[in-house]
Formats: sequence, C-alpha cells, structure tokens
Amino acid sequence: MPINIEMPKLSDTMTEGTLVTWRKNVGEEVEIGDIIAEIETDKATMEMEAFDEGTIVEIKVQEGTKAPVGAILAVLAEEDEDVDAPAPAAAAAPAAAPAAASEPVAKEAAAPAPVAADGSRLRVSPLARKIAAEKGVDLNAVQGTGPNGRIVAADVEAAPVASAAAPAAPAVSPAPAAAPAAPAQGILPTVGPDDKVVPLSTMRKIIADRLLTSKVTIPHFYLHVECDAAPLMALRKQINAQTEQTGGNKYTVNDFIVKAIINAAQEVPAVNASYNGDSIVEFANVGISVAIAVEDGLVTPVVKEAQNKSLLTISEEIKDMAKRARDKKLKPSEFDGGTITISNLGAWGVEGFDAIVNPPQAAIVSVGGIIEKAVSVNGEIKSGLRMNLGLSCDHRVVDGAVAATFLNAVKKFVEQPTLMLV
Repeated sequence: MPINIEMPKLSDTMTEGTLVTWRKNVGEEVEIGDIIAEIETDKATMEMEAFDEGTIVEIKVQEGTKAPVGAILAVLAEEDEDVDAPAPAAAAAPAAAPAAASEPVAKEAAAPAPVAADGSRLRVSPLARKIAAEKGVDLNAVQGTGPNGRIVAADVEAAPVASAAAPAAPAVSPAPAAAPAAPAQGILPTVGPDDKVVPLSTMRKIIADRLLTSKVTIPHFYLHVECDAAPLMALRKQINAQTEQTGGNKYTVNDFIVKAIINAAQEVPAVNASYNGDSIVEFANVGISVAIAVEDGLVTPVVKEAQNKSLLTISEEIKDMAKRARDKKLKPSEFDGGTITISNLGAWGVEGFDAIVNPPQAAIVSVGGIIEKAVSVNGEIKSGLRMNLGLSCDHRVVDGAVAATFLNAVKKFVEQPTLMLV
C-alpha cells in the first residue's frame, strides 16, 4: 500500500513548516535515511530524512508552501506496488495551504493517474510511469504485459513513437503579487516595478514575532562597560601560537568572552534566571545561547551545562554548531536549554550596541569590536585596546545593581583572562 510522507514535528513549538526544497522528485527511488526535503521550522531550516523506502509517485506540497504538522507532503510506493491504490489518509491533518503567486513551485508535480478508454484506472508501475513521462508516451495506447494487465517499463520502452502524447500546453504565468497592505503605523510608499518584494520566510516571521513580544512585554534596561582587551589578546596570541605548532584548536575572541559570561553567571546567578509569572527561576546550569548569523536570519543554538566545560570544549562546540547552522544541520534539541545569550557584532566593525532580550531568558550580553584608541594609564596617554560590553536585562528579574555586578564580573574575566583557565 502506498505510504504517506507527512510533515514532521521537528520542534516542541512547531505547528507548521515550510517545504523549502525537494531533494527527491517524482519517479526517484528513496531509501531509509535519504534526505528527501528541507523543512523550515520556527527555529531553523532542517533536513528531513526518509523513514520508509520506495519510489515517490506523487508530490502534494510544492516548494515554498507552508503545511501544518501531519499534512501529507508526498506519496511513496513500494517496489512493484500498484500505485493507483489510495494511500491511507493522514490522521486528521488539514490540507496544506496553496503556494502564493510569488512563491516558487515544485520542480516536478505528479501527473493525474491515467484512465483507460472504459473509464477504469490503468495499472502502471512507478518506473513505467516515469519513462512514459520522459518519452511523452500516451499510456492509454500501451498494452500492459504485467500481472493483471499492468503496464511495466518494457511495455513503455517498446511503445511506438506514434503513441507519443501531444505536448502539454505551456503553463500560464501567475499574476503578479498584489502590493502589500499599508502597515498600521504608517502609509507604505507605492511599490514600483523596480522595487523588490521579499515574502517573509517562516524564520523571519518567528524572529519578528518573538522580538516584538520581547520589546512589548519585557521592561528592558541597558548597561555598558569598557574593557581593557590587551591582556586577553596577548593570552590568545600566546595560546594560538602554541596550538598552531601542535595542530590544535584555534581560539577566537568570542570563545574567551563566552567563557567569561559563563564564569560571571556562576558568580551572579540572579542574572542566569527567568521570569515565571508569580516566581523567578534561577537555573543551576548555565546554558549559553550563541547568536549565529545564517542566510535568512539568526539562530541561537545552546552550549548546555557550560559551567562544566573547558575553554577547549566550548570553542570546539561553538565552531561545530556554527558550521552546522550554516549547513542547516542543527537538531531541534540543540536550541533548548538556553539561560543567557551572547550576541557578538565585533567582526562587523560595530563598537557597541544594545541587544533585545531573548525570551524567556532575562539577559543578553552584546559584544563590540576591539578598538585601538588612546587611553590614560597612570596619568600618561598611551595606545590601548578597548572593547565595549553591553548588557540588556529584563527588569522584572534583574535589578540595576545586580546587573552591574554581573557585567563587572564579565569585565574582570576579560581583563584577567588567566582566571578562566584555572
């Protein structure tokens, strides 16, 4: 019996997903473990594996289309199976929403099952159907030699050229998408022919919703402190020179800042907390969410139980997560368990900024670039390396003095980096 491939639930909060790309098309064979599609969820774009084997005989949800969890995405037939037999219906799964006019369509959609002259459904093997589509053979003109008159691949291969079906009419180009409605806060300028209208991806919609909720419902306040980054840069240079000779791990500035935040969160646990309605939860473990820029937005995978990990382990984990984030290979579980976030824009030349709290966390540390500037040292003006650290807090959880104590603890570890190695 044909097997339905359904929209999987890839995270605890996922209710729908967007089918970004089909990796397999109609007529292609699928084995267990094959990547058959890319699904965009509320957290990231992830690869979907096949849990059954067979041949894809129908694609029901086109690329760029949203579908709720449980909706039928495609139909898979086992070898030598009668693909005209209906697949079992998905359990109470609503139909997938149609693609918008501006969204891309699937690479290949399944043709309707052929019907014989007497109105009965033709019995066709998946391979025969694929060959017929490629050669343009009219299956109604082919005599089946398989069991019960089923048309097999050899029948299509032997079909005369005269049986080729007329070419299909060219697809009608979709009408251009209507200009977006004016936002409530003002009047949108007229959208001209040279303007680019970019539909929001699932990720961007989730980012927009979460950040709006954060700014509207969380009373933010912000602190800044300037650090002497020279000791950290000197230690990093020394360590990397040693590891370069041995082929070991190369440390980034961000690795040290992450470690400094972890240590500070242990010293000031009131910041490593969350608002819980009628209570505040102070977490025993430090789960540091690391903001990583990807093609369509920002993801924040978590280094879990970070207080128990060495600088080397933290550095290797972050590098691995960053690579897999850009390759869309992070797992849903890797986004759970965050208790505080770091956002570093130093690599983009930003000296300082205020980040938005990542709910339900109570604090996020913003990291600027290391700048060479004139500083006063014992009354003398010298050249120094300075770095701006910012802290955005949920005032329902963290008071100003507590936040200042935490931020100064981060500064202490940055300016005395050897403390992070003991």
